[in-house]
Amino acid sequence: MPEEARSFALAAHGGQRYGDLPYSFHLDEVVALLAPYGSQAQIIGYLHDVIEDTAVTEIDIRDRFGPLVADCVSLLTDQSGASRAERKAATYARLATISGPTELALLVKTADRLANVRSCVLDDRRGLMAVYRNEHASFKRSAYREGLCDPLWLELDTLLAVNRVAVDHA
Repeated sequence: MPEEARSFALAAHGGQRYGDLPYSFHLDEVVALLAPYGSQAQIIGYLHDVIEDTAVTEIDIRDRFGPLVADCVSLLTDQSGASRAERKAATYARLATISGPTELALLVKTADRLANVRSCVLDDRRGLMAVYRNEHASFKRSAYREGLCDPLWLELDTLLAVNRVAVDHA
């Protein structure tokens, strides 16, 4: 079923780009990080941006992939706000309340953030890396659950710490 989610997401995202690359690059990177966590996580990984970035609705996802996947994708959709800071504050507040089966959303959110940070490192996107670094404490307070995906958090923490040193000394 991850293949069905991938096809659905790629059709929904259409010609959208991830920087200079097709959007499939980002989705495949996120899902590769999720491989050790099972097919449900991978399905949600492929769909994590469809409500936020396309015409797909939560109902569309619920009808096609079921209630848990739809609930998780909905939780991953940024809340509205006038600025990134407002959107992220509202989104992080919601993430902080997640427990039970929908913690899959937190796993996907962490993989998504790690994929984005890896991309920033590879493409030397210091401005966006600074944004992620500045948001990291709030993001971690809202999304971290001990034992859920500790290897992803370890790499994310390390990349942001290493990059802080690199940027501070540049």
